[in-house]
Amino acid sequence: MKKIVVFVLTIWSIGAFSQETSTPFTSGEWLKFRIHYGIFNASSATLHLTNDNLNGKSVYKVRGEGKTTGAARIFYKVDDVYESYFDKEDGKPYRFVRKIDEGGYTKDIEINYDYTKKQAELNDKKNNKKQNFTITNRVQDLISAFYYIRKNYDFEDLVIGEFIKLDMLYDDDGIFQFKLKYLGIDTLKTKYGKVQCLKFRPYVQSGRVFKEEESLSLWVSNDLNKIPIRIKADIAVGSIKADLDGYNGLENQFKIIMD
Repeated sequence: MKKIVVFVLTIWSIGAFSQETSTPFTSGEWLKFRIHYGIFNASSATLHLTNDNLNGKSVYKVRGEGKTTGAARIFYKVDDVYESYFDKEDGKPYRFVRKIDEGGYTKDIEINYDYTKKQAELNDKKNNKKQNFTITNRVQDLISAFYYIRKNYDFEDLVIGEFIKLDMLYDDDGIFQFKLKYLGIDTLKTKYGKVQCLKFRPYVQSGRVFKEEESLSLWVSNDLNKIPIRIKADIAVGSIKADLDGYNGLENQFKIIMD
């Protein structure tokens, strides 16, 4: 189950697209996901968006939490926390925090972005090591990218087979380009009823966690919120699925198809 929560947050970070001119999110938005590993409800994860202040500037703060639940916690304990502080207007990230404990595998990382110097400083607190990376104004972290794309990309401008591309920095591996392919419209049965969704194919690095580059499938709601509804993936040791399990504080109506 190692890195399951990282997988989910990565997908969240690119999992939505805004439409028309309505604001897709507001402070107070909260999303919860139930993660299934085979036949087991293995873990849960949440994202909570709030207002905050960083170095005298009013910003959005997102806190993501993931943990194993039930019997799975006895065999494999996961306690992960991710935080992102980003600009309310242009979505640029200012600070990113990653504190994870996955079966004894731990990391404690903080990244601070300085756009005047065009640098991001990564502070690996566990190993007492710092690194600097050259950045542009288009860089995103693992969490801020989710909100950046929701606000800045118009679904009507996309066509089937086209890609969205993002520069991303969230770990000491450095900046990489994340690609997301649009596959069209699909309808899913959920705990809330039928939901019309936009389907995407995120391209990921194969070999370490995922079986191949095209191992992931992502569905997001085809409404003004553009929230993830379902994620499926083939990983090196099986398959996982994450479903929307709870929500609160959405800025727009969550559209459900009534039979």
